[in-house]
Amino acid sequence: MTKPFFLIILIATLSMLACSGTKRQGQDAATTKETPVGPAFEADSAYAFCERQCAFGPRTMNSEAHEACGQWIAAQFEHYGLKVIEQRATLRGFDGTPLKSTNIIASYQPKAPDRIMICAHWDSRPWADNDPDTLNHSKPVMAANDGASGVAVMLELARLLKTQTSLPIGVDFICFDAEDWGSDDVPDSWALGAQHWAANLHQPGYKPRYGILLDMVGGRGARFYQEGFSRHYAPQVVNRVWQAAEAAGYGSFFPKDAGNAITDDHGPVNETAHIPCIDIIPYYPDCPQSSFGPTWHTVNDTMEHIDRNTLKAVGQTLVQVLFNT
Repeated sequence: MTKPFFLIILIATLSMLACSGTKRQGQDAATTKETPVGPAFEADSAYAFCERQCAFGPRTMNSEAHEACGQWIAAQFEHYGLKVIEQRATLRGFDGTPLKSTNIIASYQPKAPDRIMICAHWDSRPWADNDPDTLNHSKPVMAANDGASGVAVMLELARLLKTQTSLPIGVDFICFDAEDWGSDDVPDSWALGAQHWAANLHQPGYKPRYGILLDMVGGRGARFYQEGFSRHYAPQVVNRVWQAAEAAGYGSFFPKDAGNAITDDHGPVNETAHIPCIDIIPYYPDCPQSSFGPTWHTVNDTMEHIDRNTLKAVGQTLVQVLFNT
């Protein structure tokens, strides 16, 4: 063997070893799993927050229950030390009804420049138009799940954050109004509060890292597939949240399969405000009444169908997200 040939062989061998080492390091990094972090999310407390909202009655637009519940939500966030802004506007429903809307923005560590946004709608649908009994179609929905559950999870997170001083980011909880006064026959008639907020941000230049929308996060048997628009607009956020669910021990609630693409509050957040935002929303592929579950837009969307285990799965996943930034 000549010396030049020997050097070629030696260099090639060292290169192969180096590549092999790099591959092993990459594989190790890819298989590294998060460990559970953050405080315990109290499902009983979230359940009580959900129950308290329902005690006002259906929070339909322009009703006394709606106004009273909105004041209570804002006061709760303030009680936990958050800065609250109430963004009021008169919006117009698809049927021409003027809607007295209030988006409630509650900020933890409002001066922190690095922020995450968590949101949900708090109004109730005024018509139970998916109820199997047509006599109920003109009745309002109590909205224990489709409205109150998302706000309940946010309130419990705010309560937990009150005692935390080590979280290096700010968190904005946004309660969108006028989400459920919509008609499938009229484009853009849903998510009116979110549309207004996205076009009139509560803070000029507001730009959090990303947003997470909570919609119907307390129902029995709920599983949260990866919603279609979320995968399109914010796939990295989807991956982050679903990995957090697995790390927190609730991966079974968050299948890594695609769900439907849903018109929801995250639409204007992505398309108008240009903030990457995902939707944690249930998908019931085998439910004959609705893929949103059997109580969706019916008079049966009541507290007896709220499951503490579902609230816990979603809440602990969000704790994992916030404390693993």
